[in-house]
Amino acid sequence: MQLGDHQGVIFDLDGTLVDSKLDFSVLCQQLGWPAGTPILEHLATITDSNEYLRAVTIIEQFELAGAQSADWMPGAAELLALLQQYQIPTAILTRNMRSATQHCLQRLGIAVDLVLTREDAPAKPDPTGLLIIAGHWQKAPADLLFIGDFHFDLSTARAAGMPSCLYLNPDNGHYRDQADFVLQHFAELAQRYQQKMTPVTSS
Repeated sequence: MQLGDHQGVIFDLDGTLVDSKLDFSVLCQQLGWPAGTPILEHLATITDSNEYLRAVTIIEQFELAGAQSADWMPGAAELLALLQQYQIPTAILTRNMRSATQHCLQRLGIAVDLVLTREDAPAKPDPTGLLIIAGHWQKAPADLLFIGDFHFDLSTARAAGMPSCLYLNPDNGHYRDQADFVLQHFAELAQRYQQKMTPVTSS
């Protein structure tokens, strides 16, 4: 299967559809955790209720700030409009909380058929969210595509039996080998769908 053959497209949000300008090293600093600490995974290990609430408050404020400053990635709005035109279902699967996600979608006018946050399904890299979306669409995971910018996205797709696509940025090229496809710009995928959907006429 090639890009443009997939019957539905699922997107990560931050760093994929939108640039939220989130710097997780800053978040780790604010939390007092070592740089590179997996945020949600470490949060789940905190047993002290006061420390847990403090961390949750910092994380939620961080996510809401990102939603407030988010901008479309180049070509993302045009791709979503094209997929809607061709009646290709679209969804978002994000590790973000629902309130920050909805704020971002409303601010930028992002329209997809289905949105799952960490309150709707276990957070990536658990594949449950992707499987829920595939089930909702009544499509096989192998016929869909999950696009993201981080290794969590690629491993989530692999666990779900779904093709993955790495949306490249200057810092994530080392994940190439984990992805089935690689995109430098959403116009590439839009062009593939246009080529597939445009009838070939003989002269």
